[in-house]
Order: sequence, then C-alpha cells, then structure tokens
Amino acid sequence: MKKTRHTLFNISDPKQVDRHLEKLDTVGVSRRDFLTLASAGMAAAATASLWGLPAVAVAAPSGKLAYLAWTSRVEFMAQASHATEAAAQLFGLGYSYLDGQIDSQRQLNQAEQQLASGANALILHAPDGSAVRRIAQLAKQNNAYFANVWATLPWYTPFEASDYYTLYAVPEEFSAHRGVTEVLLNAVTERFGGGDIIGVTGVPGFSTDSVRSRGRDAAFANFPKTRLVDQLPGLFNREDALKATQDLLSRHKNVVGVVAQNDDVAQGVIAALRGAGLRPDEDVLVVGADGTTEGARAIKQGQQLATSANCPAFQAGFFTARLFDVLNGWQPRAAERMLNWHSVTMTKDNVDVYLERYVDNGDVPPFDYKRMSKVAHPQDWDPQGKITPLDIDVEWAGLPKPAGWTYPQAYLDAKNNGEWQRVTEEYQAHYKIPFFGPSPLKGKV
Repeated sequence: MKKTRHTLFNISDPKQVDRHLEKLDTVGVSRRDFLTLASAGMAAAATASLWGLPAVAVAAPSGKLAYLAWTSRVEFMAQASHATEAAAQLFGLGYSYLDGQIDSQRQLNQAEQQLASGANALILHAPDGSAVRRIAQLAKQNNAYFANVWATLPWYTPFEASDYYTLYAVPEEFSAHRGVTEVLLNAVTERFGGGDIIGVTGVPGFSTDSVRSRGRDAAFANFPKTRLVDQLPGLFNREDALKATQDLLSRHKNVVGVVAQNDDVAQGVIAALRGAGLRPDEDVLVVGADGTTEGARAIKQGQQLATSANCPAFQAGFFTARLFDVLNGWQPRAAERMLNWHSVTMTKDNVDVYLERYVDNGDVPPFDYKRMSKVAHPQDWDPQGKITPLDIDVEWAGLPKPAGWTYPQAYLDAKNNGEWQRVTEEYQAHYKIPFFGPSPLKGKV
C-alpha cells in the first residue's frame, strides 16, 4: 500500500489557510475565524479529514438552537429543556425553549418564527406528526438543521425530506415498555396470583404511544394469569391521567395493576388510587416510562414499581451534539439518520444509582455532553448510552403505509451493504461511559 506523506499545517501561511478553507466544509467560517479557532486547538480537528481521520470540520462561531416542546405540562420536557440549555451553552449555541401547548399548528408557527429570527437548529418534540413534513420543508428552505424526537408521521423518514432533516431518534420503546410491563405482571402474579390490569395510555395516534402499547400487550403472553381488561388515554399528563384512572376504577373493581404510558401518567394514576382509598404498591402496583425525577422518587418511596429510564438529559445531550456536528460540517451516514437509544428498566434495585447521577446531582452534569460530539471529540467521542439504527418495520409495525410508499433507497442500501452493522458496531465500540453509573464529571466540577 502506498503511504501518503503529510506535512504540518502552518497557520501563519495565508496560502495554506485558504487552501484548507477550500477543501474543508467550514460552514461560513472566515480566515480570521479559522485562525482564532486554530489557535484555540481546533485546527487539528479541522484538518483531520485531510489525514484520513473521521469527518470533522471547524466549528462555526455561532448558532442558535430552538427546542419546540409540545407542552410544559409534562415533566420530561421541562427536564429535557433544562439539560438542552446546559448542553447548548457548552457548544456555544444560543438557546430558546417554546411551549407548543399541545397544538401542532402552534408549533409550526413557532418554527417559522424561530427560523425567521435566525435559528439554524431545531429540535421538534411534537404532540403528533402533522407538522413534521412542513417543518422539514421550512428547515431546508432556511438552510437550518432539524431533528425530531418521538411523535412523527409514520413511514415519513428524513430521506424523503432533505439532508437538513438530520435525525429522527426515539428510545427503543417496544422492548422497553414490554420489559417494564413484565416487571409488573411478574409481581402481580407472585403477590396476588394474577388478576386484572388496566392501561392508562398517552395521546391517541401518537406513534410512540402505539409502540408502547404493542410492547405492553406483548408482555401478557408469558403471564396467563393476568389480563388487560380496559384502557383509557391519559394524554401523557397527570391531570388527564387522574381522570382516566378514576373512570377505569369505577368500571373495574378488582384491579391489581396499572401500566401507565409515562411517569407523568403514573403520578396521575397514583393520585387516583389514593383518592379511591387504595395503596399504591400495596393494593395496586403501578409502572411507568421515561425515568423522570418524580418517577425515580416514586420508585424510591415505594409508590411505583418500575419505569424505563429514557432520561431527559440523554435526549438533550444526544440531540444537541448531533445538531452541533452537522452545523459544523459533519455528515451522518444513512444508518445514522434514524436511531434508537436503549433505556434501562429501573426498579428499587438500581434506582439509587439513577437518583445520584440524574436527580440529586447538584451542579454536576449527568453526561459529558461535549464527548457526545464527533466534531468536538473526533477520536474519543462517546454516546454514553446504547445507540442502534432504527428499524422502521419495528417502529411502525401495524400502521398502514401511505399509498404508493416505497422504502427509501438509502435506507435499503444501508441495511444491505453492511453499513447498518458497521454503525451498530462503531457506536458500541465508542460506548465507554455507562448509562447507569456515576457521572463522568463527578469530582471534576
């Protein structure tokens, strides 16, 4: 194999600087900005791609990130916003948080306003998928990058939009909610010999709600003495979940377990049980999802049996790092544009670890957000959680495909040419800092 000889990059030579600016995707960085960043230690990363190292680029001197949350009534989003703001600050991005008030049209208007005011990165966390396509179009028109979490249009992928729709990512909900439900059904079988279970779901039509319901239902196959007798939507918030649970309890007098579709719903369920004179975790067992502060505390206090620890701060860091990277020239492979992160079932056995790192952590960030970035850490980036490519046939199983829909060619190619497996192995190899364990910044802040 012929070896290529590399010469050192001289930042004092204008000709060398100009030549590198021509070759690198520097996202509008001037020679002056380049030299400033180089003197701060970024030039090595900026020139790494010329030397056969992973794709990186010079960080642009500014950017503005907007988090479009579908409501402030859900604890997960409030916690995710706090962590996103912290991550954005570390990456040098301006930050805005917007409450969509469970209104997709409002979110669409907010996206337009943010893009008009100079935002070049959007995180959409929507109540449904109705605005996704239009926001993706607006992002392309404004040369702004867009990432979507949870709710979406089934069978609509980033490949149908543009490269500016850089990421659709969700927890791998089917297995996660099946696992949480299995904890409940096992406990109900051991303690009560089985019995009636009710479900308090999220928002009807919400794609993730559908996946969680499928995972929940699959769990019953191995617990024949239990049965799901009824369900009502709790709309992913405490107030509506309380009302739904009250209604369900009035219909069914022998309930011994409740599968709540998130931890806010679980809090509403617990309140309703108390109002009916029932003791959570004694008379009726409750499980949730997401790993919010209140969910973790409820497990510690013996009011909730389990949850899936999706962790708001993980979403915050992972999405902010991705947007920072693409703003600065990094290009994801096809298998990296739709991803799952994998949660951990949290019970009383491991809740103390979670509380110390994610809840009672004071000023210590739960993640090294910068290390999630392939631009900031081209060699030692670490997702700090298990990440795998998303299989759309699993994510949207049972949901009808639009007329004439076909699989995106880039998606099929990635699955068939080995890229899917390579991405899986690469992310696993870089996953060094365990999701359940002490913060990597403990003792450093």
